[in-house]
Amino acid sequence: MTAELTRGQNHPLPRARLEIRVSAGTPVVAGATLGDENGTIHGVERVVHPGAPTLPGLEVSRQAAADHRLAVDLDAVPDAVHRVSVLLALPTGGRGPARFGAVAAPFVAVTDLDGDEVASYTITGLEAESAVVALELYRRQGAWKVRAVGQGYAGGLAELLADQKLSQAHQLAAAIDEAVASGLARSIPAPPAAAPAHRPDHGTAPGTGPGGPVPSASPYDAQGAPAPGPQTPGAPGRPGGQQPYPGGPGEPATGQPSAPAAGGPIDYSHPRRQSAAPPPPPPAAPPSEPGRPARPVAGDATGWSMEERLYNQVWGMFEDLARTTAAYRSAVDFADSRMEKELDQVLSDPRSRIGGQGDAARDAARARHGELVSQAREVLDRDVAQLVAEAEVVEPALPTAFARWDNPVWHAYRVPMEIPMALRLGDLHLPEADRIRIPMLIRLPLERGLWIDSGRSASLDGSFADSHEMRRLGLETAVSHAARLLAVYPAGEFTVHVIDPAGSGAQALAPLARSGVLAAPPAQGAAGAADVLARLTQRVDLVQMALRGGAPDALPPGLDTSQQLLIVNDFPHGFDDRAVNQLRYLADEGPAVGVHLMMVADREESAGFGPLLDPLWRSLLRLTPVADDHLADPWVGHAWTYEPSLVPPGSQVLQQVLAQVAAARRSWDR
Repeated sequence: MTAELTRGQNHPLPRARLEIRVSAGTPVVAGATLGDENGTIHGVERVVHPGAPTLPGLEVSRQAAADHRLAVDLDAVPDAVHRVSVLLALPTGGRGPARFGAVAAPFVAVTDLDGDEVASYTITGLEAESAVVALELYRRQGAWKVRAVGQGYAGGLAELLADQKLSQAHQLAAAIDEAVASGLARSIPAPPAAAPAHRPDHGTAPGTGPGGPVPSASPYDAQGAPAPGPQTPGAPGRPGGQQPYPGGPGEPATGQPSAPAAGGPIDYSHPRRQSAAPPPPPPAAPPSEPGRPARPVAGDATGWSMEERLYNQVWGMFEDLARTTAAYRSAVDFADSRMEKELDQVLSDPRSRIGGQGDAARDAARARHGELVSQAREVLDRDVAQLVAEAEVVEPALPTAFARWDNPVWHAYRVPMEIPMALRLGDLHLPEADRIRIPMLIRLPLERGLWIDSGRSASLDGSFADSHEMRRLGLETAVSHAARLLAVYPAGEFTVHVIDPAGSGAQALAPLARSGVLAAPPAQGAAGAADVLARLTQRVDLVQMALRGGAPDALPPGLDTSQQLLIVNDFPHGFDDRAVNQLRYLADEGPAVGVHLMMVADREESAGFGPLLDPLWRSLLRLTPVADDHLADPWVGHAWTYEPSLVPPGSQVLQQVLAQVAAARRSWDR
């Protein structure tokens, strides 16, 4: 899980061999200094830079570039070194910007050798500075940690090196500038400005300013191209990282800031819409008619694979829809407040309170309100139309893990050889843009369990389902999610257990039971539930002890090391206090060692346990078997309507997919 650092925060480093990836909006110089406990540099030989790109345990680029990869081996760093400071600087003497305040905020990520991010930091708040200490890797009690520094220097490299007590700071800074200048002809420029079909900048929703309404934050201009001019950076939701839906959507997406011309507008792309390193170029957008937006392309986002590009593109669509809807709502709120203010002024004046003059003033206020709302709606409709066109291209291109059950890609399904980066659990939409559905993708492996809420709920069309119908729908939703998880994991790497104490879910569970993909028939009765819970609890204990003892290979022979999913139906019937405590233990400790819960339950029915179960519900991601607007967006505050991903009525795709999974499982067991 990526740790998104802010200035001053630190994070432990899990291994010694790492990469530090830098992504900036203009060519920058990357280097590092090796300091003692106090951060002092003892000689120019302790600085790695383009003129001297290698030192024991460190290697940097030989030229200025918009993107860098710094190789780090902390085991090879001399014992006298306690601090490794990663520095960035703008080249001097060129035609590029002279201060970091004129370019997009640099993004720095510490990754392992597989490219998985350990920690990341977006360096914000820079203005006149031309050099900055981005990160610091430091040794503390024999272990290495990373700290987000972000300390800038208006005096450039010379001031930075002098601050670290290097006596030859000015001479070394001049040597670095000379080495960089000799390679400027070879320097790697920032990525070119995005085509109109690319993701736009992220702006805050419009509101009111000192002089009236702030202009709309629509990502497209009147012709459908990205709107020019500076944007205010939006606030990311989670972050992604992590759990994409900790209580609502909000995860990283993509995008690459471009270098502004001197005196031109600054590109404040969402920092999580950046790639940590230069990915393969996306496909070119097809030509469009003059005056019309470029036709969208599937995979038109940054990423190292088509799967990652599509994942980033989907999250880009989510962020764009969230922002343009926030812009519309803010504009409507401003129109409402303005009309109320004008009507209050009319009513406060006795001369215009009654009679024709007052009626005319009220009509004028309502007309201005309608005009403002109409303008905001036109902007929203234009943006939504652009996103709908993009969704029509992206949806058919999604891989099986991201696709709906009615996507033809499932008819060509084959058991995968590796785990995908994410899984689709349903769709999200907003009431102002009901035409478009955004796939709800969560990262794999799961970082928290799932709770399918089978309580009574009113659907969006106003109809109510009784408790029996909700239980049936809830279990069918759970079966659909479990089948997806089985389908996207390689053979033998995902195991499903079921507890159905009263046997009431036999019909809904039939696709799993008949296909042979379950580890055992659904457990029934209190004794069956206790047996399954005891085995999974023991597995969690054994794996935890092995990991804490530093001996992950010392697990007992025959222990199933695959990811485990426990589906619990009709909770709390058949569960005593001991079983409930075991469920809580699995929900809290299981995900870290590959044991996950999927509860199908009505919270009201378990009210007899009192507050004992509150931590259990909070630890699970709540989903519903019917459309419901319960997912909160911490980024801009929207309540998103969630719709589960279910198999179309009459379709045999679920049985066909499970049959292939079962066949692959039998072959793997031989």
